[in-house]
Amino acid sequence: MGKTSTAKIVVIGAGLIGRKHIELVAKHADLVAVVDFAPSAKDVAERYGARWFPDLQGCFEDVSLDGAIVATPNQLHLDHARTCLDRGIPVLVEKPLAENVEAATQIVAQSEAAGVPILVGHHRRHSSLVRAAKAAIDAGQLGKIVVVNAQFWLFKPDDYFDAEWRRQEGAGPTYINLIHDIDLLRYFCGEIVSVHAVQSNATRGFDVEDSCAVILEFGNGALGTVSISDTVSAPWSWELTSGENPVYPTTDMSCYTLGGTHGSLSIPDLQLWTHPGKRSWWEPIDARQLPRSANDPVADQFLHFLDIVENGAAPLVSGREGLKNMMVLDAIKHASKHGKTDIAV
Repeated sequence: MGKTSTAKIVVIGAGLIGRKHIELVAKHADLVAVVDFAPSAKDVAERYGARWFPDLQGCFEDVSLDGAIVATPNQLHLDHARTCLDRGIPVLVEKPLAENVEAATQIVAQSEAAGVPILVGHHRRHSSLVRAAKAAIDAGQLGKIVVVNAQFWLFKPDDYFDAEWRRQEGAGPTYINLIHDIDLLRYFCGEIVSVHAVQSNATRGFDVEDSCAVILEFGNGALGTVSISDTVSAPWSWELTSGENPVYPTTDMSCYTLGGTHGSLSIPDLQLWTHPGKRSWWEPIDARQLPRSANDPVADQFLHFLDIVENGAAPLVSGREGLKNMMVLDAIKHASKHGKTDIAV
């Protein structure tokens, strides 16, 4: 597929996810600049025919832009996002929206006051598997959702923790990984209004947790359980079950199960269980495979961002949606230390 847009886009941050964005922008639009203080980013920019700037201010003084992608470390999101919003430039901000709820609130307030859209990089919402599951839920095939269970179980190798920051508070699977699952559970089941949580660092003994278990209460009365651990040799995580990222091996398993009054659905394998006749534990229950298709969610996310930039489309995951995800994570962290925590939605 050739370029679909002439929109002028800057990518701020040339790390692992930043380089994925750079590749996509160069493929589909006009990558005018890469901003990253690291000198190695200059080579990345030149490879795609873009200009390199060590700081965002210098970029704004020298080029005109239609949109920006922020893929810098979390603690820099506030400054970079607000700098773009100050200039009326729509921005795609990688998840989490900011390093804490307070900073995310500032970004959202500025965006909404100025009428400049933010798309938060919860790319799984753009997955064809997620779209199929959401369509089945919205069509009433599960009836009223009553319970949900989610798992993020996998093993991060020892050398993953060679970087000191990954052993410190704020870098564990709750903040780094669980936010994706919380976003999808909210998308499937509605707002989360309270949480109970327990976390543990008993396996590795780092300052940061390696495991966490959570009970969720949804505003519609549904209840959920979530367990996460990056110290378990297991196949049950979105990374390993969806097959969407080739760096992970694919397992023929699921990581979410949603239970409703008329049916239950496992995701992402999309097995829908229903009683063909009377609903009863004494009656037969059958599974059928919902239609599945494969896509690149990060690529589709960028195409959606172009629609926002060029046509004023409403963001699928707005700044406020990203803020709500962070509020749930903040409540989980609080509950793990102080007990049940309610969430103002």
